[in-house]
Amino acid sequence: MIDAKTLADHNLTREEYDLIVKLIGREPNLTELGIFSVMWSEHCGYKSSRVHLKKFPTRGKHLIQGPGENAGVMDIGDGLAVVFKIESHNHPSYIEPYQGAATGVGGILRDIFTMGARPVAVLDSLRFGPIDEPRNRSIMDGVVSGISGYGNSFGVPTVGGEVYFNDCYAQNPLVNVCCLGLARKDKLFLARAHGPGNAVIYVGAKTGRDGIHGATMASAEFGEETEHKRPNVQVGDPFKEKLLLEACLEAMSRNLIIGIQDMGAAGLTCSTTEMAAKAGTGMEINLDLVPQREAGMNPYEIMLSESQERMLIVAEPDKVEELQRIFNKWDLDAVVIGKVTGDGQLKAYFQGQLVIDIPVEAVVDLCPAYRRPAATPAFLKKATRLRLPEMPSDLNQVFLQLLASPNIADKEWVFRQYDHMVQVNTMVLPGADAAVLRLKGLKKGLAITLDGNSLYTYLNPRKGGQIAVAEACRNLACAGAAPIGVTNCLNFGNPEKPEVMWQFKQAVEGIAEACRQFEIPVTGGNVSFYNETEGKAVYPTPVLGIIGLVENTSLVPAAGFRAAGETIILLGENKAELGGSEYLRLVFSEEKGEPPTLNFEKEKRVQECCRQAIMAGLVRTAHDLSEGGLALALAECSFKGQRRIGFQVKLNDAIRTDALLFGESQSRIILVARQKNVRKILALARKMKVPARIIGQTGGRKMVIWHRKKKVIDQPLDLGFRAWKNAIPDYFKIKKN
Repeated sequence: MIDAKTLADHNLTREEYDLIVKLIGREPNLTELGIFSVMWSEHCGYKSSRVHLKKFPTRGKHLIQGPGENAGVMDIGDGLAVVFKIESHNHPSYIEPYQGAATGVGGILRDIFTMGARPVAVLDSLRFGPIDEPRNRSIMDGVVSGISGYGNSFGVPTVGGEVYFNDCYAQNPLVNVCCLGLARKDKLFLARAHGPGNAVIYVGAKTGRDGIHGATMASAEFGEETEHKRPNVQVGDPFKEKLLLEACLEAMSRNLIIGIQDMGAAGLTCSTTEMAAKAGTGMEINLDLVPQREAGMNPYEIMLSESQERMLIVAEPDKVEELQRIFNKWDLDAVVIGKVTGDGQLKAYFQGQLVIDIPVEAVVDLCPAYRRPAATPAFLKKATRLRLPEMPSDLNQVFLQLLASPNIADKEWVFRQYDHMVQVNTMVLPGADAAVLRLKGLKKGLAITLDGNSLYTYLNPRKGGQIAVAEACRNLACAGAAPIGVTNCLNFGNPEKPEVMWQFKQAVEGIAEACRQFEIPVTGGNVSFYNETEGKAVYPTPVLGIIGLVENTSLVPAAGFRAAGETIILLGENKAELGGSEYLRLVFSEEKGEPPTLNFEKEKRVQECCRQAIMAGLVRTAHDLSEGGLALALAECSFKGQRRIGFQVKLNDAIRTDALLFGESQSRIILVARQKNVRKILALARKMKVPARIIGQTGGRKMVIWHRKKKVIDQPLDLGFRAWKNAIPDYFKIKKN
């Protein structure tokens, strides 16, 4: 009988152990226990989330491959498919920021090219504690360096994402990485070990002791012993990964591969058991044949290592020699370590002894699924009750303060460290609402964005999930793109706590409802639980990566103003909504209130109106309204053009001025057009029953906003730009010249 400490070390309960004994018909040995430990972890087994993830819509007209594979696949026409997925590397990035983030990039790249696609873009959603604290800055510097170091060396552009700061992430940063690749839709590869007698081939880098129990570590809270977990973090080699990519794609192009899977979380354990289980077969391997870079490794270490840049391939015996020649040409190991069997068992031998003999179905498909208790958090009643503070007398000062907020200010100091032009497909630079990629030789293109507002989700998880989807789709609309598919990364605390489980359940239901409304299938993603350190959880943070199709990339508008004398049009309605806003958080230290309301029908009409206006060639600039509200969106348009251009805006809305300027009401988009096209845009809006009005004009060296004949914002363009560019939170206190 396994003792209680050994079970605790493997993150398994006594009940789970008893089930393992029942499934395999005997007591497991330590290596077999380790296999169940990683495969039945939250990270791999989704045992607390599976019952809720079934609520996501997984069908759509563009869908080729939904959840259950290394990545989702969408048909984009012309014989092409886009392969995309998002993953988290949160815990490793706190323990060892550089390698944690770097191997997060490496892992998601392998998920993409394992499917037969060449990676063409990476985006990342990063969450840290307040940037003015040295420990948080150190973590951020390491994470950003890890992303750039791996992505730049591999040769994939980092084209967008988001960076957000809040106290709740101080001891648990979130590092979510999304990747997309392109493939011929008739040349896709799946993780299937078909054909008893076929060869099982280990390819790529050698196996070491790094990353052992990485998946288990990602399925537990952190405490004071966190530093001791450093050996659980993998070490990446982007140059080796580049060789692996080229070798895999060459082998695929020659039809040498039956099935292939990345040795990601849980390493050789995951790839052997999952490939066999999905094909209804078994697998027999010899661990003595596994290429190793460290002496004296035992079966437990070999099976559970999460060393990077490794794949497992199934091929017909007569294709092995040619496949090995390809991998040898790229200076990579390609070793036959076993064969596919028909008995449904994973059997592994070491030094002539049978050391593993377990049913793959038990490991992969029979992990228990828990419907954990859920209870509304006690803090919500107080948190959603908001008594609006008295409006500041100097809104100019507030305007500068918000421009300098690290959550709103320019992020060029982050993304300039990434190579966003490699492969020369990037049409819209980082910092816009959505990244746009050209499809060489075609008129159309791809747009992609990452979005999620954790404060909204903290205050109202269902609404937060809905808004995350709606805002991502709105960002795509500002590029003229229609959404076709979504991947998500769901970052939450400990699911064994009823309050956290309630947040998760509500957020999933909100995301699912919004995806149905926008008719976009969820193609897969990642659940990251246990984002807690010493009992303190991060805010519930769903991050949505949504792909869109652009019919004509030549019509994609700019993110900033293009010229003086052009007309500014507002689609949508301004409302007196300040709950959960960056304005309340930054100026009054209040993280309270109800998030903005969301009406799906109005939202969809606004987005469609925006898309049609863009595709008709009527729009010069488009920008959605989100954090910071209308005033900040206008300022961003001033700053993001090829040259800085001011604006004059006049508003007469019958709501309090700070809500008008800084409220974050949904379903709003700024469009900028030449005068000759304004009437056409307004006519289109009337036809589609979308509120639309002229609110001002571009030009000058000032940013000026009037409300009811009172000038409430009047700032020199250069002063506002310096506040936004330098991201100094107390910039507003500096004397204005």
